[in-house]
Amino acid sequence: MSSSLKTVTPYKNDKRKSEQVESMFDNIAPAYDRLNHTLSLGIDKYWRKKAIGWLISSHPETILDIATGTGDFALQAYHTLQPDSITGVDISEGMMEIGREKISRLHLEDKISFRKEDCLSLSFNDESFDAITVAFGIRNFEDIDAGLKEMYRVLKKSGRLVILELSTPQQFPMKQLYSIYSKSIIPTLGKMISKDDKAYHYLPESIKAFPQGKEITNKLKQTGFTEATYTSLTFGICTLYKAIK
Repeated sequence: MSSSLKTVTPYKNDKRKSEQVESMFDNIAPAYDRLNHTLSLGIDKYWRKKAIGWLISSHPETILDIATGTGDFALQAYHTLQPDSITGVDISEGMMEIGREKISRLHLEDKISFRKEDCLSLSFNDESFDAITVAFGIRNFEDIDAGLKEMYRVLKKSGRLVILELSTPQQFPMKQLYSIYSKSIIPTLGKMISKDDKAYHYLPESIKAFPQGKEITNKLKQTGFTEATYTSLTFGICTLYKAIK
């Protein structure tokens, strides 16, 4: 794991990164969905569609959605894939409470469930899931390598892992435009809508510090995954990672 990633935390206090991240998401949970769609200009739904599309041919019956947040990815995956069950896990009860409300309104409690889990030490048995999804959460892990090892452990043989993560564009002019957007617009909108200015200063900082592209596929291969690949989406603002156990 990159040493710089360890130092990027929301509140810059003495608490562990995982504790700070949990507090941050509890704080911004009521505004999270609105902010997420606003800051991505709605493109996040397209990114999720691309990720879920790769799972269609494998027909997963059991899916683990790590860093599930308010359950948007879990819901979109359910409507497309129609699995027997999706288990969403997260460290923030505040985020998952909003997810549970969504599931309840749609009467999908028997299909989608949420539980608080430490993603670096999951409580599930080995080879429990046909597929694992992670959308915009892996950069918040305290230890990426430990998180990947846990995913590998609980994924069934030949199971598929798909990760979506925000990334820093490298090509002109998107690189320059994104720099302005991330330094000025994201923190300003974040403070206005969520009332937590620290959270949306942390967002661009964590994206910048997170390993990208080949670095992540190399980590996936070192963990034991095969056919690990990545694809840049929307001029490099988001990256889609795919791997098979």
